[in-house]
Amino acid sequence: MIDANQKVKSEKKFFPFEIKDCALIIRMSGVRSAINLRELRDRVEVCSDDSIYHHFCETLLRPTFDDPDYRNDFAVWSLRSLHDRLLAERLGILNPYDFNDMEALRTAVLDILDERLSELPHIPWAKREEEFSFQQAMTVVFDTGKTIDQPEDLPEAIARMTTSSLYYHFLEARRRVEDRQDDFSEWLKWWGPLGDTLIRAFREIDFYFLTLRELQAELQRVASMVLELVNNE
Repeated sequence: MIDANQKVKSEKKFFPFEIKDCALIIRMSGVRSAINLRELRDRVEVCSDDSIYHHFCETLLRPTFDDPDYRNDFAVWSLRSLHDRLLAERLGILNPYDFNDMEALRTAVLDILDERLSELPHIPWAKREEEFSFQQAMTVVFDTGKTIDQPEDLPEAIARMTTSSLYYHFLEARRRVEDRQDDFSEWLKWWGPLGDTLIRAFREIDFYFLTLRELQAELQRVASMVLELVNNE
């Protein structure tokens, strides 16, 4: 006799993966801009979680973001406007996905800023036209009308996805999905051993410091490798 949970899982297994896409609507966060390191520290302490998230995680979607050495705006500003490479390096190694939430990430940023302020004899300033503007964004999601019917279709489907769609399903999903996992893994958990193998492989990807194009290639490579191994067993 099949229990209710098994029946639901069996039926849901055959639901197609619905491919979404997204765009950002960026606006000022309501927090005053910072012109020096002390002001940056004080503004980080009071800005919204959405602003912290934007300056760490949504940079990849902005057309003006040119994939510098550092992936978050605080590190980039420290280097380019404050000319403090040491501070930029300390901020630049932070991976926001290593933290349970934005408050924990905020605390880590504040600790770094406080430490650097204690080391410097003078507070570094930026030029007036280079002040740090605190922003946040609203994510607008829309349906592409495309689906993935089974795990075997993943490599080809991922190769065809836009970078913004990939961002939505693999990165932004970690704010929405239980256990902070990506949308692909949430769907794959209904596909038995093959799905479990793909989930484990995706979890091994050190994704934060990849560009979206690099992430796309890595996801496609990993999915193809897993499927080839399974087919050869």
